[in-house]
Amino acid sequence: MPVGTAGSVKALTCADLEEAGAEIVLGNSYHLYLRPGHELISRHGGLAAFTGWNKPTLTDSGGFQVMSLSEKLKITDDGVTFASIHDGSMHHFTPERVIEIQIALGADIIMSFDQCPPADCDRSFAITALERTTAWAKRGKKYFDANAATAPEENTQQLYGILQGWTDKELRKQSAEEITALDFPGYAIGGLAVGEDKNILYDMTDYTADLLPEDKPRYLMGVGYPEDILQAVSCGVDMFDCVLPTRNARTGLVFTSEGPLVFRNADCADDNRPFDPNCDCKVCRRYSRAYIRHLYNQSEITAQILATYHSIYFYQKLMGNIRKAIASGVFDTFRKEFLELYQSSKIGA
Repeated sequence: MPVGTAGSVKALTCADLEEAGAEIVLGNSYHLYLRPGHELISRHGGLAAFTGWNKPTLTDSGGFQVMSLSEKLKITDDGVTFASIHDGSMHHFTPERVIEIQIALGADIIMSFDQCPPADCDRSFAITALERTTAWAKRGKKYFDANAATAPEENTQQLYGILQGWTDKELRKQSAEEITALDFPGYAIGGLAVGEDKNILYDMTDYTADLLPEDKPRYLMGVGYPEDILQAVSCGVDMFDCVLPTRNARTGLVFTSEGPLVFRNADCADDNRPFDPNCDCKVCRRYSRAYIRHLYNQSEITAQILATYHSIYFYQKLMGNIRKAIASGVFDTFRKEFLELYQSSKIGA
């Protein structure tokens, strides 16, 4: 899922996203609540209508942002009091309030409010975060179910639960048991890709995914690099989001079938090849590395647009090829061949 934090995937229009193959876009409740406000978005028909996006949307609960972006922060069992990143004004999120905001935003999939512990926390902190995540999931689901009972029949909004548990398998198992007992229609693996070693990320993903129902979507939040996605898919994960494709593109790095390409580097200054010789996106069909590097060095916004489009297209094509490989029963072969090429050169990295 391309990340449109504040209602926009930076540097791209909705038409660009559709053309690049995106099927669903993620927004963030924390940022949309602060600006322009969930009430305003609701008056304009919800997030999709407000942004001009004609396909599904998902909103994160903002739990990670609340706890990572605010210098003034107070966490209790009731919820979180935090300072706005814009003007320092104080706000209070409870599990019920977060669901209320997301209902107003009107996303197709909304997320439970959770407490995401940092990778370098101790076990006692992780236990407290797990306990709050479970309690908040129960409260949020109760509020959601009460509202769903009176919602119009055409409302198909779904609430997913989030698992925590740090890098401790015992805690991961406890979280999985408690959250799956609430019978959500989908489950997210939270608290990973927050600074832990990649081997731990892989081990925890594999372990946790096995604890989740096979007949419901499994969503690994905040991941990630192509190799991470392929590893997680092999563990049974279905859904991903990450700012990597767009954030890196805006700062001079794109993803290609031959590895990451840092196109701002000097070795691209006179390179007439496209970003990716194996890519058929409109950027690779028309523009050279040398030209886009020139635009980047001139601070031309066109460079960010072209680089972002290519990386979004690359990720959507990767996901489409993964689905085809699974359907054809050849995923392991596809993964091996993809990684052999992707890791062979690390071009421009």
